[in-house]
Amino acid sequence: MEPSPLSRTIPSSGETIPVLGLGTWQTFDVGRGAADRETLETCLSEFSTIPGGMIDTSPMYGRSEEVIGDLMAKLGVRDRLFVATKVWTSGKKRGADQMEQSMKKLHIQQVDLMQVHNMVDVQTHLETIRAWREAGRVRYVGVTHYTAGHHDDVARVLEAEPVDFVQINYSVAEREADRTILPLAAERGIAVIVNRPFGGGNVLGRLSGKPLPGLAADIGCSTWAQLLLKFVISHPAVTCVIPATSKVDHLRDNMRAAYEPMPDAAMRDEIVAAARAAR
Repeated sequence: MEPSPLSRTIPSSGETIPVLGLGTWQTFDVGRGAADRETLETCLSEFSTIPGGMIDTSPMYGRSEEVIGDLMAKLGVRDRLFVATKVWTSGKKRGADQMEQSMKKLHIQQVDLMQVHNMVDVQTHLETIRAWREAGRVRYVGVTHYTAGHHDDVARVLEAEPVDFVQINYSVAEREADRTILPLAAERGIAVIVNRPFGGGNVLGRLSGKPLPGLAADIGCSTWAQLLLKFVISHPAVTCVIPATSKVDHLRDNMRAAYEPMPDAAMRDEIVAAARAAR
């Protein structure tokens, strides 16, 4: 029997979700032409072979919501995906209007996760998202940020508000979440989505062509991308990681990181040291 990719439990519901998701910042912001979308269609088709995988987008990401919605409809894979998007504006009405536009672009009546993007007007939008959840239009509520400088702001919301998810930056090069967000999320039973698992691509670029450490083979890694993703996934507070890509070979490589074995605590320290030494 073929091994199955790892899944983690969403604490607020007990539902499970695959540990490897798909981000769409920059990568899915393309035109309407078939040639523009051909590779993305293949990516989404292959990604959807793991049922329940999270695809994360935002109105901030150009045409990404529209592209995802069109491709989900064309491929008939909506029911195989956990769709997450965001609200990114100020004001109650503008927020609600933006959320309506997101649903329209995604061709969906219910979104799995609606997040307040980068904490913009967070209290206002959390109120609206919760109302939408009561109405059955949203399944889960979340907040996001992508810089360590705002972790304290995120932590204050997590301490004060009942949210299901937090999305935050975390990688071998950006480990500030270890000190605040990750332990707080674990304590409060909040699922964690990790963005920037490659440090925005900078870490992976610097490691390209450098030899892998010996421990990589012990945990089934043949590339730096797999090793860096397993570093993130193996943190006990992390629920899902969402590397963005528009390249089929990169997607396949990333998806291999979702399988056992995973590094233990000592190996995680070795991965950080190896990535630092290889730069």
